Amino acid sequence: MSGPTAPRTPWSVRGLALAAVVATALLVPPYLVPGGETLVSRDDALLRLLLLTHVAGAGAAICLGTLQLVPRIRRRRRVHRALGRAFLLLGSVAFVVTGLPLALTTENDVARYGLLVPVLLWPVFAVAGFAAIRRRDATGHRRWMIRLYAVSFFAITARMVVPVLMLLQLPVLGSRYGGDVEAMVEATVPIGQWLGWIVNLTIAELVIRHGAERHGRVATETVSGTP
Repeated sequence: MSGPTAPRTPWSVRGLALAAVVATALLVPPYLVPGGETLVSRDDALLRLLLLTHVAGAGAAICLGTLQLVPRIRRRRRVHRALGRAFLLLGSVAFVVTGLPLALTTENDVARYGLLVPVLLWPVFAVAGFAAIRRRDATGHRRWMIRLYAVSFFAITARMVVPVLMLLQLPVLGSRYGGDVEAMVEATVPIGQWLGWIVNLTIAELVIRHGAERHGRVATETVSGTP
């Protein structure tokens, strides 16, 4: 007899995987090529190195984190464990080692704190998830890792939210920004950075709650003998 087959990958996970791959392919390369996009002065070699390391590590970590959501991969424990360790390593470099100094050097106060919150949450969620699996609490581990993936994905979400916010502000472009598109972008990006992780963590908590309710229904039906 063959063992139980793994459940099919949900469409939501496939959508996340597509978004992660497309976003990484579009956003990472410009930072890596000479003369490409950069958020720091070319004369500041240290900050530029931090930025390049952050962008490349974050892109790789997000893609690896997406793979961890695939049921077939989670059932292959060795693969799941290896990918998880690589995700934690890359994520620690991208979101803590390089993410913290980059956030602190952001000039806009709203943007700085909007970046600092997920940067500080990342190691908290990572340690909590690692501690949970060490004590064989698979449910707790899954919940913390969902939250960790949510704060890892926030930069992509922020870049998706900002254009939407800008479109909503087009009717007031003249009255609020004097027709200056750059001023609108400068004012909108920090808000998008806050919404990036707020939206993601809200969705993560809804997913966690839905999973807990589903698990509770299955457990109740099993105990009561409901087919």
